[in-house]
Amino acid sequence: MLAGIDNERRPRALIKIDIINRVTDQTGVPKLKAEQAVDALFHSMKAALTRGDRIELRGFGVFVVKPRKRGVGRNPRTGQEVSIPSGKTIRFKPGKEMQVSEDGEEYGDKADPSLG
Repeated sequence: MLAGIDNERRPRALIKIDIINRVTDQTGVPKLKAEQAVDALFHSMKAALTRGDRIELRGFGVFVVKPRKRGVGRNPRTGQEVSIPSGKTIRFKPGKEMQVSEDGEEYGDKADPSLG
């Protein structure tokens, strides 16, 4: 058990190599080419978000850059107030096909079972 969380209940993280492997498995593209394609995709997304552009992926969701207000937080160890500067943050709004209900069931009939 890690920090009071049952490891069997904690969802597994999907990492970049998992995405590369899925691209390779589903397309038959060599792993090196799949890695280059995934890297190019992430680089393009990062560049667009850095410019403040909105990324709309139909059937998946939307990434937007939103301003974050200044605020005051607390250091959890000392309880001392800490100033949080204003800045920008990235928000993701899932499309209808990606949304999950409270009981864990996916909405829509196009949910890909290989993603979960």
